[in-house]
Amino acid sequence: MAQAKTNAMRILDAQKIHYEVLTYENKDGKIDGVSVAEKVGKELKEVYKTLVTQGTSKNLYVFVIPVAEELNLKKAAKAAGEKSVEMIPVKDIQKWTGYIRGGCSPVGMKKQYRTFIDQSSSEIEAIVVSAGKIGMQIVLAPDQLKEITNAELADVIK
Repeated sequence: MAQAKTNAMRILDAQKIHYEVLTYENKDGKIDGVSVAEKVGKELKEVYKTLVTQGTSKNLYVFVIPVAEELNLKKAAKAAGEKSVEMIPVKDIQKWTGYIRGGCSPVGMKKQYRTFIDQSSSEIEAIVVSAGKIGMQIVLAPDQLKEITNAELADVIK
């Protein structure tokens, strides 16, 4: 059965970027990154979550970090050149990104926000991020994710 493409996949296809799709069962409600890594059979250091923050300036910033790690808001603010950044409320994720919690991909958001990928991604061959839908992940080279999202590498985890 052919898998329906997400917006993120269509963007990668249009840019001729090679990726692999991983799917997982989500009926148990376990959609946190650590559970997802287990379900798709990948190491925690390879699976990244997408976090959306807002700076003092009201600008939004996207941070892509390993699922088992926590975003260091001070380091994130410094990377973004902001006095401080805060996570946006979960209820606002769809309004700003077009995605829902648990299915937020760094690729294909409503707008191109300034994006930072944790520098730990430079130590791995393939990075796993949400495909833009709960139950689907995409695997691609970290450099390609950086390129397609116009991201900067930064040390942003605790």
